[in-house]
Amino acid sequence: MSAERYARHLALAGFGPDEQARLRAATALVIGAGGLGSPVLLYLAAAGIGRLVVSDFDTVDVTNLQRQVLFTGADLGRPKAEAAAERLAALNPDTRVVPVNARLMDDTLLDAVAAADVVLDCCDNFGTRFALNRACVSARKPLVSGAAIRFEGQLAVFRLDRPGGPCYRCLWQEEAEGLENCRGNGVLGPVPGVIGSLMAVEALKIASGCAPAASGKLLLYDAIENDWRTLKLERDPACPVCGAGA
Repeated sequence: MSAERYARHLALAGFGPDEQARLRAATALVIGAGGLGSPVLLYLAAAGIGRLVVSDFDTVDVTNLQRQVLFTGADLGRPKAEAAAERLAALNPDTRVVPVNARLMDDTLLDAVAAADVVLDCCDNFGTRFALNRACVSARKPLVSGAAIRFEGQLAVFRLDRPGGPCYRCLWQEEAEGLENCRGNGVLGPVPGVIGSLMAVEALKIASGCAPAASGKLLLYDAIENDWRTLKLERDPACPVCGAGA
């Protein structure tokens, strides 16, 4: 690991060789290599995180290129996880990238979450989000969750490695599975870039220990007004995933 490569990290107050070494020893599991996953993966690899597990079962389509900046026209038709791994390896050979060209489910999802130090939800469907949340609660792993649609984005950090905080299921009900996605409603290209970049910030804070993560709140982004709102998140005592009766 070259100290010169990470010199701008090491120049930060509170971010020294120990914090960079923690990044180097950390594993991040990223579910989804699309609009959110692109900036997440690029920034985590550039920052020198030691191991990146990239799970995506889709292939690169021409409609992805408007926002999924990890890919180029040369990647059309390729599995996203494999194309992502190749790009990230070229960006930073210090980071070991593990592509998973499949949907992680059941025991494979639990195993992948258990092996990670931080989990990032960059997917585009509620079924996967709820399954990932359950796995993170079970394994007590921190979960960074983002979403983007039209001109709007949201970000939340769930410190499921610590007692007392809310989980994703405290925020959304399972009935939310029928809600909108960007395929049918569109999304302004930079909006997932904004949210994904902030997801990377939170993951780096967790993995390095350089600063507290922004947990216990939901950040809402309105690109039309260039406005942010912050809502406090509370744990639901009756939550079927993390509540007292779970």
